[in-house]
Amino acid sequence: MQGLHSTRGILHAREGLRRFELRRRLPSPAVAGLVSHYWIVCWDLRGQPPHTQRVLSYPCVNLVFQADRSRVAGVLRTPHPQRLAGAGRVLGVMFRPGGFRPLLGRSVATITDRFLPLAEVFGVEGDEAAAAVAAAPDDDGMVAAAEEFLARHVARIREGDASTLPVAERVAELVDVVAADPSILRVDQLATRVGLGIRALQRLCAEYAGVGPKWVIRRYRLHEAVQRAAEDHDPDWVRLAADLGYSDQAHLVRDFTAATGQSPTRYARATRLGS
Repeated sequence: MQGLHSTRGILHAREGLRRFELRRRLPSPAVAGLVSHYWIVCWDLRGQPPHTQRVLSYPCVNLVFQADRSRVAGVLRTPHPQRLAGAGRVLGVMFRPGGFRPLLGRSVATITDRFLPLAEVFGVEGDEAAAAVAAAPDDDGMVAAAEEFLARHVARIREGDASTLPVAERVAELVDVVAADPSILRVDQLATRVGLGIRALQRLCAEYAGVGPKWVIRRYRLHEAVQRAAEDHDPDWVRLAADLGYSDQAHLVRDFTAATGQSPTRYARATRLGS
């Protein structure tokens, strides 16, 4: 879904990466069917003002291991700015779309727009994993602790009812289709491409990804709009709105502003000033 060095989804990335470091690691084969990657954010702002970072989320669940609070983050459809102050580090596990459903054991839609303590999903093992990650001295140690925890749970699924695993894989693949093909603008187009009826596609996405296919399509098109705003010197917003499947420019502006906190023109201007 994301390259290890991609900044897509990080709003005002140039400015943000002056305040924190972002590193990513690929998962081992034992969990790669469900996990997209690990991400590590480190910052040292001692003696400096705090930094508030906004991101444009993906249709993915994350596990977030942080010293003061480790938790499961469902798919977040609205902005959740993160305030970085002092010094710290976070290890995140980004699951593939649909990849958390086998571990959760119920519809991922039940945790959309929610944060849950690890123990609420994983019991005492969640707290133990959080402690192991917190005690790790470096990136390798944090990733290894998370890998061991996740691999153990995936092994249990394979030994028990593994029926959700191939379905999760299919959901990840259909979301990859949306990410890779900007010409997909409507749910019926996606349904035809992946060989499903519209209602079956809607049920599958809600159950495994936590959001419907319309939201998935619109979110990836918004990622494209944000990238164009950051990279193009003078974007043609009317044409871009049409290219991304919006009925008019005003609709794009509303979605863009709701997702980023700024209108497209203000975002583009702020990005250029911060570069």
